[in-house]
Amino acid sequence: MEIATFGAGCFWGVEETFRKIPGVINTSVGYMGGTTENPTYEDVCTDQTGHAEVVRVEYDPEQVSYEELLDVFWNNHNPTTLNRQGPDVGTQYRSIIFYHSPAQKKAAEESKRRLEQSGKWKKPIVTRIEPAAKFWRAEEFHQRYLQKRGLNHCRL
Repeated sequence: MEIATFGAGCFWGVEETFRKIPGVINTSVGYMGGTTENPTYEDVCTDQTGHAEVVRVEYDPEQVSYEELLDVFWNNHNPTTLNRQGPDVGTQYRSIIFYHSPAQKKAAEESKRRLEQSGKWKKPIVTRIEPAAKFWRAEEFHQRYLQKRGLNHCRL
C-alpha cells in the first residue's frame, strides 16, 4: 500500500474522482500544508491557515501506478488557475501535489514538465509540488460527501 496526496480545488469532487479508480483502496479528505494545528473546515475557509484542501489516496501500486494517479489529477482540474477552481477561490483551493518519496517527487515533476510541453494549456501551469506535511483529516461530514448524497460530482 502506498499513499498519494493531491489538492485540486474543493475536496469533495476530487475525492469522488480518485475513489472510483481501480487499485485505490481508500480515500480521505483533509488539510495539508498550513501552520495551524488540527484545523477545522471553518479555520481553513478563512484563508488564513495556509492549508490546502487535499485528498489522501491509499493505493495498491500493483493495480494502479502513481503515474496513472498523476494523469487523473491533471485531467480533472485546471492547473493554470492560481488559488481557485471554478467558483471556489482561496489558497485552500490551490493546485498542489504533496509527494511522499523522492520517486513521487521525480514522477510529479516529470509529469508537470510533460504537460507544460504538450501545449494543452495556453496559460502557465501553477501547480506546486511540495513534500508532504502532516495530514489533518477533515470532519466526518466531509468524508465521501458526494457518495453519501448519491452524487457523482459537484453541481453549481
